[in-house]
Formats: sequence, structure tokens, C-alpha cells
Amino acid sequence: MTESPLAALDDQQREAASTLRGPVCILAGAGTGKTRTITHRIAHGVDTGAYSPGRVMAVTFTTKAAGELRGRLRGLGIEGVAARTFHAAALAQLNFFWPQVAGDTAPAIIDSKVRLLGQAADGIGLRLDAATLRDVASQIEWRKVTMRSLEQYAAARPNGIPSLAIGRLVDLQREYERVKDERRQLDFEDVLLACAGMIESEPRVAAAVREQYRHFTVDEFQDVSPVQHRLLELWLGDRRDVCVVGDASQTVYSFAGADPRYLLDFASRYDDARVVRLERNYRSDAAVLAVANELMRGRPGALHLATDSEPGPAPEVIAFDDDAAEASGIADRVAAQLSRGIAARDIAVLYRLNAQSAPLLAALSARGIAATVLGGKRFWDLPEVRQALMALRGASVAPLAGSFASTVRDVLRSLGLTDDPPPAGGALRDSWEARAAVLRLAEDAPEGTTLRAFTDELAARAKAQHEPALQTVTLATLHAAKGLEWDHVHLIGMNEGLLPISYATTFEQVDEERRLAYVGITRAARSLSLSWSRASGARERQRSRFLQEIGTGTVREAGARASRGGRPRL
Repeated sequence: MTESPLAALDDQQREAASTLRGPVCILAGAGTGKTRTITHRIAHGVDTGAYSPGRVMAVTFTTKAAGELRGRLRGLGIEGVAARTFHAAALAQLNFFWPQVAGDTAPAIIDSKVRLLGQAADGIGLRLDAATLRDVASQIEWRKVTMRSLEQYAAARPNGIPSLAIGRLVDLQREYERVKDERRQLDFEDVLLACAGMIESEPRVAAAVREQYRHFTVDEFQDVSPVQHRLLELWLGDRRDVCVVGDASQTVYSFAGADPRYLLDFASRYDDARVVRLERNYRSDAAVLAVANELMRGRPGALHLATDSEPGPAPEVIAFDDDAAEASGIADRVAAQLSRGIAARDIAVLYRLNAQSAPLLAALSARGIAATVLGGKRFWDLPEVRQALMALRGASVAPLAGSFASTVRDVLRSLGLTDDPPPAGGALRDSWEARAAVLRLAEDAPEGTTLRAFTDELAARAKAQHEPALQTVTLATLHAAKGLEWDHVHLIGMNEGLLPISYATTFEQVDEERRLAYVGITRAARSLSLSWSRASGARERQRSRFLQEIGTGTVREAGARASRGGRPRL
């Protein structure tokens, strides 16, 4: 490495990246370059001889994020670092050590709790629909990641779920565990629990793991659950060489067991911890940051984001007559942005609930605007993409009749790709966009790429769930949008009952909803609109308290009302 990894960092990032030893806590606000800081810190450790790459584990929460970490480290000339999710790291250790400890292979991992729960329900005479089974699966996940026994779970959730009393809910979970054990199977959460239990009970396993990994970095530490934190403690043993990175203002998974106190209390747990704050934002316009800062003013652990760029127009607050007018009005605004030359991929519409996407999709489709809903079927699992991969793999065994890119284009054309997209949205446009995304990957491939190498690269991307960017407008829930960014964001449904959601009744639950709004706001780079509707059907609605908290100093009202056609009445 010819240039120091610290050279390309700002002062705050450099302070974090140059602190290589001891407990380190990096409080990294949205858009402050935390992934850059993490990877350059590891590269600096390797460059100076403080770290051996094979002794470093970087833990994050998604397969995609782990793949990005590996890719960035590779770009810095660093190979051999274990960049994994908690589950991937635990599963690898479980598969390696289980035969040594138990004398046989590790149990199989089930791919669906719902299917097994249905069988368990039948076994105790319960007839439950799929929605209820999914709710039960969520309860099992929460119980396990918070490390509660069935008795402790019943005490913590005495009301059960709406369609199932706590007694029967416990019976069903007990039967689920019995059937699973009988079949020698583990679920996703069992992997963490079993790995932690094995390290805790087997000194030779603990010693081997701690010998292998000496330096730990944990991203998104605000989303760590009790079982993940316990596993990290066991990996560390009595050592203190851990760096955690997070932002308490982006804790939005408390319902799934995440506990931001591990981040907020890190400096109390380690009295010699070095705490570094990253507050220089490289993503958002100053006007967008002003709204975000105002919303989180005074909240525990809140960072004050700043940028050197000049502020653009203040974000807009738009009131519509009802939900239909809101969907129509936002679709009109998206159409206007596209007509000004803004790329569809740079526009997102965000919302609290999945159900809010349907009227938006209809309104956009009516205007011939293609949109992709995040959280739907994974790109690499789409039938059109799987068909394209199979056809390209088949073509790779024959001699090329033309250039690499032209061969890929010809194969995709044989499957239905045309030069121009279908004029309207819908399934045909979705299929076209998927095939076009594969073609763009080929067009962006390095010079000299062979068809065989290209198909191998696609297979590797599919395994890592590294999805290409589609040339469409994005629709996403606030949870699905976390970690992403767009130039132009429309955050809809800023109503009481939606954001915050109606079942957020405690102070902590409302605070989590506020953090969700903050996540949505900080996805925007250049422009932001916040909208709400005065009615849903015959029911009147109120604007969100979060709009009241933001106030009028950082936003501009686009109009007191808007008609059903979506145009503001000034």
C-alpha cells in the first residue's frame, strides 16, 4: 500500500481510524462515512503491523453489508479479514466445532418457522391461519434473541397476541421446540444460542475461537440484541480489543430485540473507552440536515449533523385531502421530477407500512412510471433473472460469435429484452427492468471479461445478495430504507396513527417511531418532501406530532390543503 489509509479521511474519521487498540466507540451519524472509516481503520491496522488480517473479524447485520466491507477492504489491498454477519460467523463456528464436541454433524437449519409451526399447531389441536403463524414466529424470534425462557417470556408478554391467549401461545412454542428437537433441527436464532452455549461450556472451543480472532469491529451496534451481545462477549473473553460503531438515533429494531443501551452505555462499561463522534455529513443538503437535527434535538445519544455545503431549498410539508389525493399528488411530483431530467433511480417514496405502497404503485403506473418495491422478492430470485443466468451459463460453453457485451445482449433479447421499455408500469415493465439490469452489469464489466467469468461473477453476487441498481423509482418502508440513500425523497403518511403508528403508546415506542422518521429524512441527499392527508375514507386524520416538533423554521408549507387531484391549493 503506497499511501496511508488515513490520508483520504477527514479529521474525525482519521481520529477514529488511528485508534487501533483498546475499547473504541465510534458514534457515526447518518451519511458521515462510517463504512469508509471502519475499512480504513482495519487497513491502517494491517498496514502498521498492528493487525494480522486473518485475526480480524468485522461483524455487521446484513449479507450485503458484509459483502460491501469485503469489497472495500479488497480495494484497499486487504485480503483475509472475516467480514460476516453475526449469524454467518456463528454458523461457521458451529459447523466447525460441533463434530469435535458432539461427535456428529451439526443439526440442519430450518428455512421456515411458519411451516414447522403449522405442524406443531396441528399436533396440539390448533387451527391457525398463516398471518397468526407469522405472528407466533416473530414472538419466538423475540423470545430467543432476548434470551428468555418460555416462563420468562410469558411473564414479559402476559397478553399473548390478539388471536391467541398466552397459555396456548406458550403451548404452541413448546410443541414447536419439541418437534424441532425431535428432527434434529435448529432455527435461525438457535444458531446464535447454540454457538454461545458451546463457547461458554467448552473451554477448548473458547480458546480456539479467541486464538483465531484478536480484533473485533461491530457495525450498527445500536441494533445488537442481548444474544448477539453475549456472543460478542464470549468471543472477546477477558480481552478488550473491540471497536463498536453505531448511531442511537437510528435504533429502529427494538421490536425485534435490539437494545441501544449497549451502545449508549459502552463508555460506562469500559471506563477507558475512546469515544469518537462522526458528525460531518457527506450525503445530505444542509436544509435536509436542519430538519433531521430539529427532530432529534435533546434525544439520548443524538448527534448534530453538519455539512460544508450551502443549503438548498427548505424541505416541503404538503397536506392532501385524503390518501388517494396523497398518492396521486406524490405521483405527479415524481412525474415532474422525471420530466426535469432527474433519473428514476435517484427518487424514492418512503412510508411506514407495506400497505401504503399499493395506491402509490397504481398512481405511478397510471402515469407510465416504473417503480420497484423494496422488501419484495429478491432480485436474484426473480424468475426473469434466474432464466437469464441459466441462458448465459449455457451460452458460455459455446464460442463467442461477437463481442462479450453483444453476446449478452443477444441472449437477453432472445428472452424478451427490447431496446425500449414497455410504455406503462406493471409486470411487463418489471420483467424488462430486471433483464436490463443484467445487461448493464455486462456493459460495466472490465475490458477483457469473458462470458464464463461474467456468469461466475453473477453467481457470486447472487450468493452475496449484491443486487444491481434498477433504473426505477424506489418505494420502500422506512425499515427497508435504512442504510440506503437517494437524491430525492418523498416521505408520505406523516399522520398520527401512521407515524407514529397507532400501537406506539409508551414513551419508548413513540421515541422509536421518531427515530424511524429520522431514518427516512436522512435518506435524502438533495430534496425532501413530507406529506400527510386530512382523511382516510370517512375518518379524519391529524398531522403527525413529528411535524409539530420540526416546526416551521426548517421547512416550508407547500399549501394548506391539496385537492383529490393532488395539486396543492395555495
